[in-house]
Amino acid sequence: MDNRVYIFDTTLRDGEQVPGCQLNTVEKIQVAKALEALGVDVIEAGFPISSPGDFNSVIEISKAVTWPTICALTRAVEKDIDVAAEALKFAKHKRIHTGIGTSDSHIKFKFNSNRDEIIERAVRAVKYARRYVDDVEFYAEDAGRTDNDYLARVVEAVIKAGATVVNIPDTTGYCLPQEYGAKIKYLVDHVDGIENAIISTHCHNDLGMATANTMAGVLNGARQTEVTINGIGERAGNTSLEEVVMILKCHKGIGIDTNINTKHIYPLSRMVSSLMNMPVQPNKAIVGRNAFAHSSGIHQDGVIKNVSTYEIIDPHDVGIDDNSIVLTARSGRAALRHRLEELGVKIEGEKLDATYEQFLKLADKKKEINDDDLLMLVGADVAKTNHVKIDFMQVTSGVGVQPMASIGLDIAGEKFTAAATGNGPVDAAINALKNIIHRTMILKELTIQSISKGSDDTCKVHVQVENDGHVYYGFAANTDIVCATVEAYVDCINRFHAVHSSK
Repeated sequence: MDNRVYIFDTTLRDGEQVPGCQLNTVEKIQVAKALEALGVDVIEAGFPISSPGDFNSVIEISKAVTWPTICALTRAVEKDIDVAAEALKFAKHKRIHTGIGTSDSHIKFKFNSNRDEIIERAVRAVKYARRYVDDVEFYAEDAGRTDNDYLARVVEAVIKAGATVVNIPDTTGYCLPQEYGAKIKYLVDHVDGIENAIISTHCHNDLGMATANTMAGVLNGARQTEVTINGIGERAGNTSLEEVVMILKCHKGIGIDTNINTKHIYPLSRMVSSLMNMPVQPNKAIVGRNAFAHSSGIHQDGVIKNVSTYEIIDPHDVGIDDNSIVLTARSGRAALRHRLEELGVKIEGEKLDATYEQFLKLADKKKEINDDDLLMLVGADVAKTNHVKIDFMQVTSGVGVQPMASIGLDIAGEKFTAAATGNGPVDAAINALKNIIHRTMILKELTIQSISKGSDDTCKVHVQVENDGHVYYGFAANTDIVCATVEAYVDCINRFHAVHSSK
């Protein structure tokens, strides 16, 4: 059996069905190109007959990408298939994805039909689609609740009619992994001609088993998995692309590979989350912000000594710069010493013990300890010892007004001032800062988090700045977002100076 699993991404079709997550054509093309760079084999670009927007998106995505197969969804209806074929006319590699419900529930309540008639409709749709394309995928909707004997009859009939891929969806996310795996194995063992088609999984996450069911399908003979970035999709979502890909990468003993360049996973996850306004849960496997964060003292000590003690995935393999040691009341001495050393402070013995006791008292009051807190604990008064300090900052912004900022800095006792304009008040302030600090520092990430509630919110800003391939982190909190952002950026500059002045 083929030792490669084909990755069929349906972020732009099934994933985009989430209310409030619709993308325009330009945004869809942006995601499609990123999916191509990621290495997905098939991009399901849309459901062309559903709307003019979907129709146009399939056309434009077909023009924009080169090597992945572009797939268009249809019902087992000739008009759907006609429209899909028209939308795919510019695709270099094209596939029509047609199908019909096969469970007794769908046959009775959705179609008011019978089993034999459903098979006839399925066969007609596949044969009709083959008039347009050589690559036809058939989906047996609600296959998860279809009895295996009848499902095998449907699959055998559509393969004989010309289907090159047969999709076995667990549409409602109902199956247990062993049930879904057994279903795939039953088809492998009982369908005449099954070797002439690829079996595909398409699992939903209503009971939290989408990835487990998908892997059960792969282990029993499925060689295509239908997935979405971040697991987005209707209701509780679809199988997560990143989870399936990294399971196969980590469990090399399975002996099954994908074509995915995993270093593109995290950047694409962020892109999809941003474009679709769909935040990724912090504890989401692989791409959640806490996926490589360690707060337990025992875990931190192990990771500091050897990352393999508590990490089975190298963060760099999925495009994340590094793991994160988060200091909380559960952290141990090793984590505290490690973070202080990163800040240029080396303490041992009794001084470390005393600092750790003070750290625990502070950690009981605060959910998370930041770097300024640590420096204060070891007697480093940040406000007094910073190489760069902000003397003043003034920002002008409003409707019909070009945002402008002026800033004054104290750099090792010497005074500097500058002014600049920008796309917004934050951009103007950063540009003014850069007019004084001429070093090439690239802003990689800017995160703003509200701490309190109301119009007088205190916000916490986290920035990542890169210089010569090294990333520096800065933090600040202020009731003024612009001030907090600039203070966080200056914090990065001071960290950069602290590291290089100690060398």
